[in-house]
Amino acid sequence: MEPHASISPVTIRTEEEIVSGWESRAPVLASVCCITYNHQNFIGEAIEGFLIQETEFPFEVIVHDDASTDGTTEIILEYAKKYPRIIRTIVQTENQYSKGGWINARFVYPKAVGRYIAICEGDDYWTDKSKLQKQIMFLENNPEYVITYTDCQAFDESGTIDHDFGGAREDLDAMELKKATPLFTLTTCFRNVIDDIPQELMSARYGDMVTWSLLGDHGKGKYLTDILPAAYRVHEGGLHSKKDSKERAKLHLVTVRALFAYYESIGDKKLARFFKIRVFMSTLNSKGFGRVYRLARRIVKTYRKMTKTR
Repeated sequence: MEPHASISPVTIRTEEEIVSGWESRAPVLASVCCITYNHQNFIGEAIEGFLIQETEFPFEVIVHDDASTDGTTEIILEYAKKYPRIIRTIVQTENQYSKGGWINARFVYPKAVGRYIAICEGDDYWTDKSKLQKQIMFLENNPEYVITYTDCQAFDESGTIDHDFGGAREDLDAMELKKATPLFTLTTCFRNVIDDIPQELMSARYGDMVTWSLLGDHGKGKYLTDILPAAYRVHEGGLHSKKDSKERAKLHLVTVRALFAYYESIGDKKLARFFKIRVFMSTLNSKGFGRVYRLARRIVKTYRKMTKTR
């Protein structure tokens, strides 16, 4: 696999060819949610990664453009014109991310009509045409699981990157999800069961962490190994991958504070205590005490392993 190479050599089917494989008159089963901003050079690969999906069921693609200024909007609208039964767009006139808050929860998830949601941002892309089919069939046949996820391969303009960005490569129980265990966001597919987002969580800057935590109320997580890794692009304009460690720590701090406030408000003492510790650790990291932070993380990981085996 060469994830830094374009998927454009794959023949992209017409809309009629895509829907011909769907069960007739069946409702949309999956909503693919894609948020994007100034991804002119990348958004085509992301959308084509959705369009190569071969499924027995109808799916929709919702692309949210956060007031791009580089031509991304025009590319999205052109794809939507060619695939009107599949692609829906949300085009902002003012950048919403800069105003704070959680984009998917505020603007995208409420529009998703599918029983399942899959996520991929506009600078990443899927490489396996059976990804959606396999993930959703697993969830259909295993009601005790709420989310599936796979591996990914990081790359930049020079090629693949030998760096672990920390997503889980194992199954997770419900409590591990509630603790916002990191997953490779671009690989996830989960049940559309989160209705109203509590106000305490709307300020989170890493909305995916909040999503995993809320999904923990509904089941377990499954790591699927029979799907090709998705392609995770590292570039200067990336919302996360190219930020310096102090900036990432500040965004993480805002998110774990929101989770702490939420679990404290609902009286979940165990999770409130867990995220209170995470707030302390993230505060250390955001203020530049990285070595102390890393030591604290090792202590917490050791403690979690010890308590898990009891």
